[in-house]
Amino acid sequence: MGKGGIGVGSASIVLVFAVLCLTVFSLITFVVAGNDKALVDAKVQLVTGYYEADAIAEQIIFDIMAADTIPSSIRGVSIFTGHDEELGADTVYFFYHISDIKALYVNLAIHDDSFSILSWRMWDTDEWEFDNSINVWTGDE
Repeated sequence: MGKGGIGVGSASIVLVFAVLCLTVFSLITFVVAGNDKALVDAKVQLVTGYYEADAIAEQIIFDIMAADTIPSSIRGVSIFTGHDEELGADTVYFFYHISDIKALYVNLAIHDDSFSILSWRMWDTDEWEFDNSINVWTGDE
């Protein structure tokens, strides 16, 4: 055997290094795919919950419009009423929970035989708290 050629030991080291690289890259890909699946599942659950809440909100509006007087609760959902002087109409709003931290908020203006939607959106129901854990210099010494 001549000098300067690639020995069996060098090829083995390159092969082991390539296998280790492929193993690490495959593990990273597997973890990223799992995280992406969890994110997509959460999004699917939120969208499905929204459209279920949307359908029930439409049923609640139908029940409100069919009633002689606005009830305080329909289908287990509390109905809140008021009057808007600027619109010259009675207002109704309610929340229908989509998840533990999201709800569908619906606000309507009720006219004689019709209604207009003032607001129809997802609302965060989770309590928000200030983060005072970082001491920030306010300019006073």
